[in-house]
Amino acid sequence: MNLLSIRHEVYFPVKKQNQRFFSRYTGSTDEAILGEVRPFEPLKVFFSCARERVAEDFQSEIPLSSHKPFAILGVKACDLKGFLIQDYVFKNDGLQDPFYIRNREQNLIIGTDCTCAIDTCFCLALGVQPHPRENFDLNVSPIPGGFIVEAGAAKGRALLQEHASLFHHATQVDLQAREDQRARVREAVEQNLKTHDIPPQDQFPGIIEQNWASTVWQDEAGACVECGACTNICPTCHCFLLYDQKDDQRVARLRVWDSCLLKDYARMAGGANPRRFLWMRLRNRFDKKFDFFPKVANVYACTGCGRCIAACPGKIDIRRILRRLVNRA
Repeated sequence: MNLLSIRHEVYFPVKKQNQRFFSRYTGSTDEAILGEVRPFEPLKVFFSCARERVAEDFQSEIPLSSHKPFAILGVKACDLKGFLIQDYVFKNDGLQDPFYIRNREQNLIIGTDCTCAIDTCFCLALGVQPHPRENFDLNVSPIPGGFIVEAGAAKGRALLQEHASLFHHATQVDLQAREDQRARVREAVEQNLKTHDIPPQDQFPGIIEQNWASTVWQDEAGACVECGACTNICPTCHCFLLYDQKDDQRVARLRVWDSCLLKDYARMAGGANPRRFLWMRLRNRFDKKFDFFPKVANVYACTGCGRCIAACPGKIDIRRILRRLVNRA
């Protein structure tokens, strides 16, 4: 941690009262956990702030960042899949987001294997293994007596070479211990799929179109309180709102997260709203995740992390809705 903190502002998962969340390194790692499951907040909070200043006084220069690049430890595979959507929206399109791209280029991502599963985990249904396989600079796999560290990108390889004296080659016993651990976690997630009867993603094609006029949307939207928690906590949701704010000295343009579940999200000039009912907005969220992105980016915009289930005060369960859609299709 001390070595990483020379060049980076370091964050790692901690656990308090059975809840996991990212904490900034300030000299102590006593509460750090590099296994278990994903923290409550999504990885996107390090790459797209909930509220940020994007322009000031009509100047073309990008506002400078006030902090060192982040080194984020303990990132799980479900969050790393989120990069496939975030990159598509903010990085790979013709209109690129310089703030997001700067963060992607500068920040260091250190993934870790999940070493257990919780009730809301259903990553395997979306084709995500409970251990990182891509989109990381380094990955750390906890095994008895230590860790197996592997590089996944040039930044990670450079870091390993720079500190080669701290590592030695993994033995076959080490590699087998990692595979045994991964197999146990996969089995735990598979049990979740059976317990909750969660359909796999190969049953998802067409379920939105075939259920466009279904009563499922009205049924499920009845419990929604329109708080936006599901979109804020989701590692793939990315919608934002721009607004201007001024005082006597300057004018600033700010960007804040938005949510397609909110009534004003689709409201247009004159008051027209193509999704004026809440059930329409709930349907739109599923349409984007399970129809739009598979068509335009060849990926489902859901990672199976289960955060939206835990965050929803109305107990709306994305797994239940998917099951209902598949069974009615």
